[in-house]
Amino acid sequence: MDLNRPMPARVGYRLVYLGAFACAESRTLRELPLRKHRLAVYSATPGNSFRGENVYGVGMGRKWAFLILFALAVLAAAYDNYDSAKHKLDLIEGDRVRPGGRITFTYAELDAWVAHEAPDGVRNPHVRVAEAGVATGSALIDFAKVRRAQGEAPGWLMGKLLEGERPVSVTARIRSSAGSATVDVERVQISGVTIDGRTLDFLIQNVLLPLYPDAAVGRPFALSHRIERLDVAPAGVGVLIGQ
Repeated sequence: MDLNRPMPARVGYRLVYLGAFACAESRTLRELPLRKHRLAVYSATPGNSFRGENVYGVGMGRKWAFLILFALAVLAAAYDNYDSAKHKLDLIEGDRVRPGGRITFTYAELDAWVAHEAPDGVRNPHVRVAEAGVATGSALIDFAKVRRAQGEAPGWLMGKLLEGERPVSVTARIRSSAGSATVDVERVQISGVTIDGRTLDFLIQNVLLPLYPDAAVGRPFALSHRIERLDVAPAGVGVLIGQ
């Protein structure tokens, strides 16, 4: 079995088939109520059987059909990537990977998995790695909504400060060996404002850790399920299983 091959998603392929069907049946879309948008001028020639009022409907019908097909294909790819990531995680968490084995997660798979598993208040997650060992994760986050989704209602002041969706980007350096890993946060950007250095250290110690005391930031933590190390590279994240 090739553990790194994306697993097919039946639901995703059905969406593609549905999109193809919509494309094939695009002629029916011209029956949509488009009479308010008829072409004002249509130069007919003798023997031309087309009616001017239908030209716009046919063109728009085909355009919408292909847009539907494209959207469904994107959804199908997302389902494929999520199913593939979940399959690989199930193998690791079930201790079903042979000793010395290696599983690689693509960033498309990680993005799809996070998008599916993230709590309310997190949208459009994206992970990128331009340098080995340094990862940048970004998303649109409503911190107050995230806290409420976790069953923790923020206070009045914090609610006012955290309410609303904001673009957030976090850059961290990840080191891993001998069954442990360390994550050092180097930079955080919220709504275009960069936070680093002593200010970042202050926020981690006085805001992040009090809210999430189990967060392992800047200190080693053990990797479970016999994971020997994590290799974070531009091509993907490799998980090496120990002997």
